[in-house]
Amino acid sequence: MNRHRFVTAAIAVACAFAVLSAPGLVAGAYAAPGPPAPTSSPSAVAPPTVGMAPGYVPAGQQPRKDGKTLQDVRLEIDGLYRKAATATDAYNLAQENVTKQSAEIVDLARELVDGQLRIDKLKSSAGATARAQYRSGGLPPEAQLVLTSDPGSFLDGIGRMRQGQKATTDLLTELTRAQDDLKTYAADASTQWQRLEDSRAKKETAKKEITKQIAAAKKLEAGLAKDERARLLQLEKDAASSAQLAWLGSGAVKDINRKASPEGKKAIQFAMEQVGKPYVWGAEGPSSYDCSGLTSQAWIAAGRNIPRTSQEQWRLLPRVALKDIRPGDLIVYFQDASHVAMYVGDGKIVQAPRPGRNVTLSGAGTMRILGVVRPDK
Repeated sequence: MNRHRFVTAAIAVACAFAVLSAPGLVAGAYAAPGPPAPTSSPSAVAPPTVGMAPGYVPAGQQPRKDGKTLQDVRLEIDGLYRKAATATDAYNLAQENVTKQSAEIVDLARELVDGQLRIDKLKSSAGATARAQYRSGGLPPEAQLVLTSDPGSFLDGIGRMRQGQKATTDLLTELTRAQDDLKTYAADASTQWQRLEDSRAKKETAKKEITKQIAAAKKLEAGLAKDERARLLQLEKDAASSAQLAWLGSGAVKDINRKASPEGKKAIQFAMEQVGKPYVWGAEGPSSYDCSGLTSQAWIAAGRNIPRTSQEQWRLLPRVALKDIRPGDLIVYFQDASHVAMYVGDGKIVQAPRPGRNVTLSGAGTMRILGVVRPDK
């Protein structure tokens, strides 16, 4: 009897080892920057079939009435939300540009008003000079000097004349400069207005794309039976768990519990306090967040202003090797940098995943890693 239990246990261990070492589980789960994986994410990895009886069909692989398997549906939903995430990044960038360009237009409008007031004042000064000359009989200063018989007055007049000529020249130069500045301000305002309109158009296009992709994903989910939705959720969890185990076992990160910087600790504290709040695209708190809204606000709370979008965070923040990651660093996911999360240690991240999900703790290796950035480097 004991021998039988020993053999059974040995077989179970061998099967488990075979499952964890299967190539299908490892591929794409913890890759450093490089070409995109053949699937949309590590969560796309199919459940293992090692050690199963002939004819066995894994969970999620049984064909449905429409010919698709539940795994096919899961991948399709995942792809739709990925497209929505990419569009959300475009929306956030356009919104950021709209805010910035609107402020620049307001500044230019003030400069236009100030420039016009300056020109009006200069013209008034020029008019005063002309009126003074008129009161003197309309004779130019040179003629008045010729008519004087007093040498002292003549010399004083020459000095005043030169001062007057310089003042007039300076006045005309300043007036010309002010008019040129006004033209420049007007041209800049026109350019900024066009940029603002372009950013607004991009924002609306991105908004339509987000709405379209989310609606398509929700329609797919709504078409599932109650038991299928439960199995779909379990498939997601199983795929994430497999990917995380493979990532941890790969040695991609030598030390998963380095110490965070003082600023990193503040950022982590803020992010962890948001756990349970819903994902809403374009949101940056305080009641809801999208992925980069969470990471940017967390680092603002730590005293560091960082770019608003995941793609800009990847493009502009200092990069560090994955093996050197420490808590507080941001992990950017997927080849298009469409998702970002904050590493909190112990191989985990805090993230705002996608529509229909809340801010949560997850395994850092559950999605395809593009790279790591450090806001306080």
